[in-house]
Amino acid sequence: MTFGMQIDEITAVLAALRGQAATVDAIAALVRDTVLGGGTLYTAGNGGSSTDAQHLAEELIGRYRSNRRALPAVALSADGSVLTCIGNDFGYNAIFSRQVEGLVRPGDTLVVFSTSGNSPNIVAALRAASERGGRTIALLGKTGGACQGLADLELIVASDNTARIQEAHLQVLHYICEVVEAAVAK
Repeated sequence: MTFGMQIDEITAVLAALRGQAATVDAIAALVRDTVLGGGTLYTAGNGGSSTDAQHLAEELIGRYRSNRRALPAVALSADGSVLTCIGNDFGYNAIFSRQVEGLVRPGDTLVVFSTSGNSPNIVAALRAASERGGRTIALLGKTGGACQGLADLELIVASDNTARIQEAHLQVLHYICEVVEAAVAK
């Protein structure tokens, strides 16, 4: 594969997302309404998707493009002591759902990232957030996997290439940040 071929692949994946623009707009609006309405945004993912989850949280609590007030966002994959405690005492499948049980309240939103949609700990987190009265967003890949249909809003990047899915998720999370910052600036 050449670099040009990679560019062609991501261009095709992003072009396919145009058909889901209304969903992306709804996702960005829900995140905006959560953090500006007094709720907290929680994020979760495994591996590279954990990095995406942390990226979204840090852009909101820190800054994306403009200096503005910090917004309430927490990456559930960022605290190693919490993750290892829960993993040791309850199992790896509970590393996010246990945190959701203790943190998520009505008015909060959980955003999960999963390129396969089949991570049991992500499925458990979505279910726990819904049970706690939180809203849920799933940024998924492939066919959506076991997560499909569990979130209030979901975006499925229909690709089997993990790297292309993550690149598309990155575009979406940056768009979310742009929508949120535009609202804060008003």
